[in-house]
Amino acid sequence: MPPASTGAATITVVASPQPSPVADASNSSDSSGTAQTADADSDPGPAGSGSAEAGSTARAEAGPAAPVRREPSGHQSGRHERDRHEPDRLEPGRPGYRRMSFALFAAGVATFALLYSTQALLPAVSASLGATAGQASWTVSAATGALALCVLPLSALSERFGRRQMMTASLAVAVLVGLLVPFAPSLGWLVALRAVQGAALAGLPASAMAYLAEEVRPKALVAAIGLFVAGNSIGGMSGRILTGWIAQLWGWRAAVGAVGLLAAGCAVAFHFMIPKARNFTPGSLNPKAVARTVAGHLADPLLRRLFAIGALFMTVFGAVYTVIGYRLVAAPFNLPQGVVGSIFLVYLVGTVSSAAAGKLVARLGRRGALYLAVSTTAAGLLLSLADTVALVLLGLVLITAGFFAGHAVASSAVSRTATTGRAQASALYQSAYYLGSSAGGTLGAVAFHAGGWGGTVSLGLLAVLGVVSVTLYGSRAARATRTRPMAVAAAARG
Repeated sequence: MPPASTGAATITVVASPQPSPVADASNSSDSSGTAQTADADSDPGPAGSGSAEAGSTARAEAGPAAPVRREPSGHQSGRHERDRHEPDRLEPGRPGYRRMSFALFAAGVATFALLYSTQALLPAVSASLGATAGQASWTVSAATGALALCVLPLSALSERFGRRQMMTASLAVAVLVGLLVPFAPSLGWLVALRAVQGAALAGLPASAMAYLAEEVRPKALVAAIGLFVAGNSIGGMSGRILTGWIAQLWGWRAAVGAVGLLAAGCAVAFHFMIPKARNFTPGSLNPKAVARTVAGHLADPLLRRLFAIGALFMTVFGAVYTVIGYRLVAAPFNLPQGVVGSIFLVYLVGTVSSAAAGKLVARLGRRGALYLAVSTTAAGLLLSLADTVALVLLGLVLITAGFFAGHAVASSAVSRTATTGRAQASALYQSAYYLGSSAGGTLGAVAFHAGGWGGTVSLGLLAVLGVVSVTLYGSRAARATRTRPMAVAAAARG
């Protein structure tokens, strides 16, 4: 992230240029532009995990604030004084919060329904176009890979043109391409259209996270992001169930067309419900400043760990849900396409677990919540090895619950940790996240071809082990950061 620029004409990539009363004046010239790692890594646990990280979510970027004339005691309430210096942010019970929640929920539904519209249909696509599992998996991997590559440049555009405008445009273009996908004459055309669709969707995830970080009070941020992630899970579920049954009756082309119509309805609802941004200040487009912002984020060890966690969680999820259809339509299950699509009802579990992420962090701390999520995911992977439908379903339930909880915790931690250039921080997380999805889908299909479902599960367990390793490393780094000043003080006393 670039250093704070006082009065310069170059872009100052900040989520909100107004200082918060909790912003430490000594941090306003922090050259890294990110939250101080010692504070962010400390993760004080159940009592303070939310407040410690959220306490530095705004920072003065436009130079020293003008002196504030204080009224005599008794003439102005503390709330009144705070509102004069803090952006008017949304929180539960305040006007606009419910509309914002429903709008971003609809955007989440459209995003996941479109992005993974072919995933439940891969066996049908393979049969129709004469493709192997690995070849057909590119209809998913091309979309997620294009999203991963485009999310950062589009998030930079959102710094200039606004989060709301970028999300609206992204949904509109993605819906338009989605209505063309059913007419793809070959696998090559289908993959190309899906790549364009993924690139169009790239403007939405990072802009949504930055919008929430700017417009929602820090104490409500985890819950707000959890609701957006819950919309993702509903979109993924409804899209796959809808496509499964329609494909069984009328083929996969009609199925993806129906998803396009569903997403169009969500896009209209989003456009009319999303509140106007109150705390966004546009900046000029400056590639060098954006590059400095990205470099600053990548230099932050906590953010790097969060990016890795998001990618690894999504590798598991992408591998499992890309291949599961092939497993269930084959022996010993031999399930029809409609029933295979209905398997994705387990996404409802993800809706619950992501929405509950805030409570998990409050009770267990960020790392405790991540350990719970990763343990749940690993248990689900092992259960899915069984050859009975009931145990496979239970495994999918645990995998889904663990994944969505871990994703909500990691993504909200990114928004709290980055105190400037939040769009770029969210974009980097989303890039890592969807690169994990693309890699998981392709590698999961390759592993399935080489070693059956056991190969896919082995890939997932390796990714889970990676999450554990990254989280343990973060815990040790936090302890070292806390104990170092104590050791210095003890040495000084001695």
